[in-house]
Amino acid sequence: MRYRLGIALIIAPLVGAGAQSAAPQLAPVSLSITEALARADSVSEAVGIARAGVNQAEANRQRAKSWRLPQLNGSASYSRTIESQFSDFASSGVSDSIPAPIDCSRYTPIPDAPIGIRVDSLERGLDCTANGSGVDFSTLPFGRPNTYNFGLSLSQSVFNPVIGAQVSAAVAGRDAADQGLVGEKTRAVLNMAQGYFDAQLADRLVEITDSTLAQAERAYEQTRLEKSVGNVAEFDLLRATVSRDNQRRAVIQRRAARDRAFVRLRQLLNLPSATPLTLTTPLGDSTHAALPPSMAPSASDTSIAARVPVRQATAELRASEAQFRAARDARLPTLALSSTYAKIGFPEQVFGLNSFVTDWFVMLRMDVPLYTGGRLRAEAFGAEAAREAAALRLRYAQKQADREATDASSDLIAAEAVWAASDGTAELAARAYQIAEVRYQNGLSTLTDLGDVRIQLQVAQANRALAARDLQVTRVRSALLRDLPFGTGNPSGAGVN
Repeated sequence: MRYRLGIALIIAPLVGAGAQSAAPQLAPVSLSITEALARADSVSEAVGIARAGVNQAEANRQRAKSWRLPQLNGSASYSRTIESQFSDFASSGVSDSIPAPIDCSRYTPIPDAPIGIRVDSLERGLDCTANGSGVDFSTLPFGRPNTYNFGLSLSQSVFNPVIGAQVSAAVAGRDAADQGLVGEKTRAVLNMAQGYFDAQLADRLVEITDSTLAQAERAYEQTRLEKSVGNVAEFDLLRATVSRDNQRRAVIQRRAARDRAFVRLRQLLNLPSATPLTLTTPLGDSTHAALPPSMAPSASDTSIAARVPVRQATAELRASEAQFRAARDARLPTLALSSTYAKIGFPEQVFGLNSFVTDWFVMLRMDVPLYTGGRLRAEAFGAEAAREAAALRLRYAQKQADREATDASSDLIAAEAVWAASDGTAELAARAYQIAEVRYQNGLSTLTDLGDVRIQLQVAQANRALAARDLQVTRVRSALLRDLPFGTGNPSGAGVN
């Protein structure tokens, strides 16, 4: 049993190493904040969905405009008659031995026939009613075995006010879709910046907790040695042990938060989850992140009317007004010109395409809705309600834009103030901890004092990292505010755990 267990213990690491070596190794990726923002547009699914919406809106616009142009359609058909109601007329007669006149309009004598047949033929020629009610069905299309029909139909709207209103609505819908695409592109850039700096913040917090854990380990070892020689009480050793173990828990939590932040960033970048990722832009870099050239609004574009949600709501209001006009104008008469041209053939044989007749007419038609059961009135009422709702959404968007502009300015001022206030605090806290360690080693302070100073150092370093993250994200958000949808972005990094 021990021999088998020893073999298993030897083989298991080899199998694990072979499985790890067989796994594909992904190339590491080094990324600056500028490079990450440049990728945001091309890797965002939301941007792709918005771009598809723009294409749909453009298709609706082209479809609406097409009704102003002539509509030309071609057709071709072939029909085969199996049995017809006109067959009885074609086969009617006294006897098959008495030939019917071929043409009722012209009598053809039969000089070689017996006298009885000649007299009967003369009577049938004089009175065609005995041979098909005066009509030669062999020359008419009724009941013919084969029918070919090749035709062209042309229609042109002469007067239809609904078409113009629908075109206006489609154009406004395209404008709204364009603004939606701009908003999604800008949102993707801000989400990328936030994800990048959140990952940097999470990594920095792991470094801080690791450093604090190392300090707690050092204090624990020193306390344990002093306890072994009787210089400190067991109570001090217990406190040092608890402080070290609590810091280990904090390290585990920070590392898990860092893993989540990097997973989210890889998803934003559309990278495999196992891709080694290195972020080259420091968290505390005082320079502004370079935005894509198409997303660098000028200082004059900060008005309420320039915000993307306001522009989008304005376009939607125009579309609603055009739909209301279309519903209202549907009560008016419409005038249309149409023409149909056809070539029709009735050959006896299937492929007898040598004889065709022409059928061509032109028609000017006016349609007047006299009674629709209240349908037009209901459509106009619904369109008017939609127009009022769109006007209220525009007014709400204007208020929201004003409020967000004020909040963004306040957030930027606050972030810069917090960053400036944290300058030097972490260095002072580090210096204080060094002094506290020396005082503790020389017996001039207690372990409680050392632990308090260590907590202050950790808090100061974490606040400095958080202030750097908030300043970077707030700068990007303020620069992109014009083209951002409402409620986009989290200026505060308090949610990074």
